[in-house]
Amino acid sequence: MGVDYYKILQVDRNAKDEDLKKAYRKLAMKWHPDKNPNNKKEAEAKFKQISEAYDVLSDPQKRAVYDQYGEEGLKGQVPPPGEGGFPGGADGGPTTFRFNTRSPDDIFSEFFGFSSPDYQEDEDSRDVSDPSGRSTTVEEILTIEIKPGDGNDLIVTQKISLVEALTGYTVQLTTLDGRNLTVPINNIISPTYEEVVKGEGMPIPKEPSKKGNLKIKFNIKFPTKLTPEQKTGLKRLISSP
Repeated sequence: MGVDYYKILQVDRNAKDEDLKKAYRKLAMKWHPDKNPNNKKEAEAKFKQISEAYDVLSDPQKRAVYDQYGEEGLKGQVPPPGEGGFPGGADGGPTTFRFNTRSPDDIFSEFFGFSSPDYQEDEDSRDVSDPSGRSTTVEEILTIEIKPGDGNDLIVTQKISLVEALTGYTVQLTTLDGRNLTVPINNIISPTYEEVVKGEGMPIPKEPSKKGNLKIKFNIKFPTKLTPEQKTGLKRLISSP
């Protein structure tokens, strides 16, 4: 089997998508290298393992191959004798499935909507059982991962291409409470453009039922060079009424 991705994410083999997201959110924040400046080498290794485990188990095709053939199957290696090949070849014979490794930073950025965690701490409480079996309430520190904002507002920055800035872009984010948030933007996105999503920021201390806003900023990647034909085409398109 090789690497046990279920063990790395601390979930069982029947874990559902929400279980995987919850586990990744907790472990990725804990082991992100930026959160472990005094233990960066170990953190980088752990962060890479956690990201790879989530990338495999959250993808139905990769997970199916992994469950049947293990880590070796994801690398396109032939299964051990007696287990057969990978099903599904065009001629009825075995095919191979090769796992393309993704960058841990890309996975993190795609999941959270930002590339480096900043955080604040708040107190939380939970019930635990003592050695005699009695339930008791203990206080613990809850770490809430956020980007620096303005008061109760949260700020995230999305990296997009020039084409996306000019033709439209859909922002995909995971909110602090674990919801998937989709924000379609049909406006032209300039370097100073800011999309504001009301009510998706931090809870307002004096009014916990209300939240600040989510502010989405953009880092537009411009091409490093253009051919004369491309320049002419752009001038024609932009200058046309």
